[in-house]
Amino acid sequence: MGRKSAKGKEKKKKRKEENAKLEVSLAKVEAANKIADPLELLSPFKKFERNGLNLRIECMKVANMEKDLVDWAFQLTKANMQKLYEESDWGWKDKDKYAEMTEDRAQYLVAFDVTTGKPVAFTHFRFDMELDDEVVYCYEIQLETECRRKGLGKFLMQILELLAFKTDMTKVMLTTFKNNKVSQDFFKKTMKYEVDEISPDDPLFDDAYHYEILSKPTKKSAKPTAPDTTTATQSQPVTAS
Repeated sequence: MGRKSAKGKEKKKKRKEENAKLEVSLAKVEAANKIADPLELLSPFKKFERNGLNLRIECMKVANMEKDLVDWAFQLTKANMQKLYEESDWGWKDKDKYAEMTEDRAQYLVAFDVTTGKPVAFTHFRFDMELDDEVVYCYEIQLETECRRKGLGKFLMQILELLAFKTDMTKVMLTTFKNNKVSQDFFKKTMKYEVDEISPDDPLFDDAYHYEILSKPTKKSAKPTAPDTTTATQSQPVTAS
């Protein structure tokens, strides 16, 4: 049998390195998903007292949520997002969206009014793999009307960024409609998210895709900025489906 070429050896070595990296990434995601309450990593951020709001923030897996709470989250999403979905190629189907929001790995940050106990905002997120990257993927961030423009949306997104940092994920990702200007401005201008390299794009026909995939890297050398306690920012319904 002849000798293996140097090129063949290099390919095999590279493949082994890629497989090893993937195993490490998968292990990180699994470890993050096993954390009973990720918000325990960020205890100071369990409350939001600002701009007339007095809220407590809880993190829970969808399997541990009361049905009434899940139904509230779904109805808020429907009220905020159905029109945008219907204007896109995706369309809106109650059954599909509810199924997405109740998949096994779904986790939620929920903001409750301290006085009334009622939920007023939430993010649906997951620790997951996106191609070869371990990420926190934000599927939804939805706020009741009375809680917008008070810094709460920014606060919730920064919690996700800090969770990504604490669990050694590479970035936070989300999907947003191109025609949702409020969402586009919030994520790109306020939160400094950029179009991710995997976002679909057609340079000749800008309207070929109705959505963009945005992301923000988690740099271990530069800890994400802690939630601002003085500046109110706009919050809005967005999709990250």
